[in-house]
Formats: sequence, C-alpha cells, structure tokens
Amino acid sequence: MSAAMDTESTYSGYSHYSGHSKKAHRQGRDRHKSPRSKDGSRSEKSVTIQTPPAEPLLGNDASRAEDGQDDNWGETTTAITGTSEHSISQEDIARISKDLEDSVGLDCKRYLGLTVAAVLGLLVFLTPIAFILLPQILWRDDLEPCGTVCEGLFISVAFKLLILLIGTWALFFRQPKADIPRVFVFRALLLVLIFLFVVSYWLFYGVRILDSKDTNYQGIVQYAVSLVDALLFIHYLAIVLLELRQLQPMFTVKVVRSTDGESRYYSLGHLSIQRAALVVLENYYRDFTVYNPALLTASKSRAAKHMAGLKVYNVDGPGNNASGQSRAMIAAAARRRDSSHNELYYEEADQERRVKKRRARLVVAVEEAFTHIKRLQAEEQQKAPGEMMDPREAAQAIFPSMARALQKYLRTTRQQQYHSMESILQHLSFCIMNNMTPKAFLERYLNPGPTLQYDRDRWFSKQWTLVSEEAVTSGLQDGIVFVLKCLDFSLVVNVKKIPFIKLSEEFIDPKSHKFVLRLQSETSV
Repeated sequence: MSAAMDTESTYSGYSHYSGHSKKAHRQGRDRHKSPRSKDGSRSEKSVTIQTPPAEPLLGNDASRAEDGQDDNWGETTTAITGTSEHSISQEDIARISKDLEDSVGLDCKRYLGLTVAAVLGLLVFLTPIAFILLPQILWRDDLEPCGTVCEGLFISVAFKLLILLIGTWALFFRQPKADIPRVFVFRALLLVLIFLFVVSYWLFYGVRILDSKDTNYQGIVQYAVSLVDALLFIHYLAIVLLELRQLQPMFTVKVVRSTDGESRYYSLGHLSIQRAALVVLENYYRDFTVYNPALLTASKSRAAKHMAGLKVYNVDGPGNNASGQSRAMIAAAARRRDSSHNELYYEEADQERRVKKRRARLVVAVEEAFTHIKRLQAEEQQKAPGEMMDPREAAQAIFPSMARALQKYLRTTRQQQYHSMESILQHLSFCIMNNMTPKAFLERYLNPGPTLQYDRDRWFSKQWTLVSEEAVTSGLQDGIVFVLKCLDFSLVVNVKKIPFIKLSEEFIDPKSHKFVLRLQSETSV
C-alpha cells in the first residue's frame, strides 16, 4: 500500500508539468517543421511502415530529438489526429508495393527450394527399400532362398539408412537464417548429383533386374546396399563442401558503416559473396553499436548555423545575383574556416560536461532507488509470506524517483528513441528479481550496446540490398568491394587476402650457452 501511494504521489508531481510540456512540444514542432518540409530526403527517411508501439516512449523520432524539448513524460505520448506532418508520395506507395511483391516472391522461392529438397530426400530414402521389396512382390515364387548373409545385409541397410536419415536432417533440414538473392551453388550441385545418381541406379535396376526378373535375391540386396553406401559417401562430400571448406580463414574483410565510419574486421574462409554478406550482417547485429541518426544531426545543424550567419549583399545589380552570391558565400566561408575549429572544440567540451553532469545525477538517483528497494524488501520479509511485493510492483514503486534523471540523460546522449518506458520497467524488474546491483541496471543505458540489445521492431531491417560488381555467386577474391544497403545507411565491405607467411627455423646449438667460470685461488683482501 505504501509503494502504491508513493507511485501515485510521484506521478501526480509529473502531471503538474503536462500542460507546459504539450505547449513546448507544439512550439518545437512548428519551429522545425519548415526545414523538414524542404529536405525531401529526410522526409522520405522518416516514413515508417510499421504500427507505432502502444506504450509511451521516452522521446520522439531521432530527427526531432532536440534539447529544447521539455523533460517530462507527458510529451512523449503518441496521439493520432486528423492531420499528419508526414506525407507519402506516389513513389513511396510504388516502393511499398514493390517491397510487398518482393517479399511474396522470396517466400515462394524459399518454399519451392524446401519442397524440391524434401521430395528428393524422400525419393532417396525410399529407393533402397523399393529395390528390396519389388522382387518380393512381383516374382516371389521364383526367387532363390535368402541365406544368413542376405539376412545380415537387411540389418546393414536398416542401420545405414538410419544414419543417413539423421545426417541429412542435421545438414540440410535446418531453419534458414536469411533469403539470399541467388541459389547456393554447392548445394544445388549436390542435389543435381544425387538426382542423377538415383536415376542412374533406377535405370540399371529396371533394365537388368525388373525386365529379366533376376532370381538371385542376395545379389539384389547387395545392389541396394551399394546404393546406400554411395549415398553415405555423397553425404560426406556434402559435409566437406558445405561446412569444412569455409572453416580455414583465407580473407580479412573490413566493414565500415557509411554514416558514422564505425568499422570492424572479420576473418572469412572460402565463401561466395552472398554468403560472406550474410556472415557480415550476422556479425554486424552483434558487434556494431546501434545506429543512432540523432548523433549525426549535430554536424548538420552546425553547418546550417554557419550558412545562416552569412549575409550577402548584391552590389552589381540584379543580373549578377547568382554568381555574386556564390562568390560572396565562398569567400565568407574561407574567412570563417579558421574559427570553426574553436566552435567545434567548445561545443564538444560543453556536451561532454553536460553528459558527465547528468550521468552523475543518474547514478546517484539509481543508487538511492535501489537502497530504497532494499529497505522495502527488508520490511516485506517481516510480514506474512502472502504479502510479499512482486518485482514488477517494486519496479513501479521506485521508477518515478529515477525517471527524470534517466530521461534527461537519455535525451542528452540522444538515446531516448531506443528505450520505452515499458522496456525500462521490464529491465528494472528483471534486475530486482535477480538481485542485481545499480551498476548492472545502468550498464544498458550508460554505454550504447550492440544492435541486438534493443527492441527488434526498432533496429531490425527486413530488407538489405547487396551491390557488387562481381557475380554474387562467385567466390571471394583479393580487392573485391561490395556494399550492403538498407534504408538509412550502408555497409561497405573491403576484402583483402591473408598474405602467405613464410616461417623459417633457426637452430641454436645447446653448447653455445655453456661457459666456464675460472676463479683465482688467491684473492686480495
């Protein structure tokens, strides 16, 4: 009951600023509406084809994350009205319809390949059984009796088929991680090889056994056993081509994100370009920090402020307006070039000071909140077992005391679009339930984590485009460059071959380390 009263009183304190926050948000939106309408690229990037989350967020879109907004939770609530500041053009609608058609085509291609593989696998496993059963069904009375050796071959066929079934399931029937633009060459070659192999066995079986009605049943069973042995060898070949061949590192790739220049290095084996792109994307979601376009707006606003501070006067008449303005702006930019680095230095120093200040406030607020929850836990332990507080209730009780400091810190570091109130409450209740420290709770917010750490709907890009001058089915080579594009940025991948290392050995004679120490019998005192 006391925790609920604390929560209610705290949220009543935040409601005092609700009117001011809505007014400030409306003014900020009107202030930034004009430049956004002039920039067509920014308006195109801001269109999202996803259902907005139901919970209130810690901030608006990255393009509107400005420091002038009011620091209250009320302004972050999304309201759907009759008008919208975003618009969708005919080109956007055409692009959306094209994406839907591409997604349908990818699904059909995925299921078609799976269906072909399943049908071929069923044919492979039923063929040896059919080889053994057809003579028993068609000319059973004319067959020679099956001896001990023939009956032992039945057991051999059964266990080999079981091993082949398990190996095929483990190697081929795995859930696909992605849709690649072209067919996987080695897998397609293996499927064609298996198909030709089974068809050739069926042709030989039909001509030499079915037509002539061979009575040597032991020879027929041995023929089926040879088929199963050959299939096992093909499965071994598939393991070598699909799994073992790519394990040895042969290339080093450098992945650079085009927007902020963050880069990583990875070692890859013999892979095609499209499979190397899949490996790069898997490592990108794990190793790269989440893409935050709000961090890139500082340089743009600084450049716009410099250009806005220039005044151009036309003294040559209306005829030379364009050329006069361009020359005047270039000359003014050249004169202010020397002073721009000072402005950048002081802006970065001021931003670093504000981040440290709000980080300290956040750390203190979280430590006090966790101290309060420990005191509540100590009080709850003295009560009856049925009155223990749930971790979710405890998180809701202490969250308002740290909410304002956390919100200000996320706004200063421009991370508010990646953390919703619901996600913070879930993380806080998880930390309380597992008896984690305040530092463990703050780790997610103080240091931007990898892309996989955040909500899937906020970071996951469903469509990547592979751009390469070489065929995507060709293997990696030294000097190849390909690009992975998504809606907001691209990953530039540069491939370098690991150089051949010549290692020589130098022999050291063990006797070379030996020496003789000669001491004089008489020494001076």
